[in-house]
Amino acid sequence: MGKVVWGIWPLMLGILLIMLGNGIHFTLIGVRGGIEGFSTYALALVTSGYFIGFLSGAMLTPHLIRRVGHVRVFAALGSFMSAALIAFPLLIDPIVWTVLRIVIGFSMSGIYVAAESWLNNAASNENRGKVLSAYMLMQTLGLIGAQALLGMGDETGSVLFIGASILVSLAFAPILLAATPVPAVEVTRALSIRQLAKRTPLSAFGIFLLGSIYATQTGMGAVFGSQIGMTTAEIALLVAAFFAGALVLQVPIGWLSDRMDRRVLIGGAALLGGVVCFVGWSVQDSPQLLLGAAFLSGGVTAPLYALFLAYANDWLAQDEMAAASGGLIFTFGLGAIFGPLATGAAMDRFGAYSFWLVMAATFILIAAYAGWRMTQRAPMPTDETESYLGVLPTASVVAVQAAVEWSAEQAEAAAEAEAEADQPAPAPPQGPGS
Repeated sequence: MGKVVWGIWPLMLGILLIMLGNGIHFTLIGVRGGIEGFSTYALALVTSGYFIGFLSGAMLTPHLIRRVGHVRVFAALGSFMSAALIAFPLLIDPIVWTVLRIVIGFSMSGIYVAAESWLNNAASNENRGKVLSAYMLMQTLGLIGAQALLGMGDETGSVLFIGASILVSLAFAPILLAATPVPAVEVTRALSIRQLAKRTPLSAFGIFLLGSIYATQTGMGAVFGSQIGMTTAEIALLVAAFFAGALVLQVPIGWLSDRMDRRVLIGGAALLGGVVCFVGWSVQDSPQLLLGAAFLSGGVTAPLYALFLAYANDWLAQDEMAAASGGLIFTFGLGAIFGPLATGAAMDRFGAYSFWLVMAATFILIAAYAGWRMTQRAPMPTDETESYLGVLPTASVVAVQAAVEWSAEQAEAAAEAEAEADQPAPAPPQGPGS
C-alpha cells in the first residue's frame, strides 16, 4: 500500500486538504445557522442545496471536461468553491446560503470527477483496488480531521470560513503541479430509475432511502447538536462519530458481504441502524449514548451504500454494471436532496430529537423491504457474486465505475484460478522401462 500511495501522493494530499475544507464548512453551516437564528427548515433547505449542486455537477462536469479539459475545469471549480466559502459570513441569508451551497456541491462533484479521472489513469490493473482503498481512506480521514479543526476558530466570526477556503485553495497546488493530462473522462449513460427498479429493485429503492439518511447525518447532524445546546466542540465530535463509524465498520461488513446472502446483511445492517437511531431518540440525557448512536448508524450507512452497488452488480451482465452504477448514484442523490427536507420539517414540528426518529424509521423501512425481497427472489450463490466495492457515498461516478471494473476483473480472475485448481494434474511421463 505504501508504494502505491507514494506514487500518487500529490493527488492524495490534495484530496485530504479538500476534504478538510469541505468538512469544516459542512459542520460549520449548521452551527452558524443556528447562531444566526435560521429556522430548522431553512437549514434543511441549505443542506439540500449542496446535494442539488452535487447531482447537477455529476451530470454536467463530464461534458465540460470534454470541451475544455481536466485542468481548466478543475481550477475553475476550485476557484468557485473557494470564493463561495468566503462569501458565507459576508452574505448571511438562508436563500443566499442555499445558492452558495449549490455552487459548492456542483464544484465538489466536478472536483471529484477530475481528480478521480487522474487517479484512475495513474492506477494499473494490478494496484487499482489498493489505489481506490487509499483514496477512500484519505476522504474519510479528511472529514474526521475537519471536525478537530473546528475548535481552532470562533464560529461567530469569519476565521473558520476563511480557513476552509485556504485549505481548498492550497489543495489544488499539489494536484495541478503533479497531475498529467489524461483523456477526456467518459461516463457511461446511466440506467433510468424505471430500469433500475425493474432489474434490481432492492438496490434502487434502498439506495434512495439511504441517500436521505446520509444527507441527514452529514448535513443535519450539526443542526441537531446546535438545537439541543451542544458546544461547537461537542457538535464536531458528534459529526466525527458518524464518519469514524464508517471507517471502522467498512472492513468487517465488506468481509461478510462476500460470504453470505447480501440481502440478509443489508437487512441486518439497516435493522442495527434503526435500533441505534431509536436509542438516540429515546435517551435524551446521555451524550455518550448519542455518540454511540452516531458511530454505529454512520458505521452502517457507508457500507450499505457499497452493499447496494455490489448487490445490483450481482444480477447484471458485466457490460451493464457501469450504467447501473451511474443510475444508482443518481438515485442516491435524489434521496439526499429530499432527506434533509423531510427531517427538517419533522424537527420543526416535533422537536430536535426527531432527527433520530426519522432516520430510525428510514433504516427500518430499508430492513423491511430487504426482508420482503428475500421472499420474491432466490439468493445468488456466494461463489457467483461480484466482489464487494469499498466505495463511499462521497465518490463520483468515475471512482464507482472504476471500482465496478476492478470488481469484475477480480471475480473473473478468481473464477479462472478456481477452474485451474479443479483440473486434474497431468500424468507423469512414462519411462522406457514402464
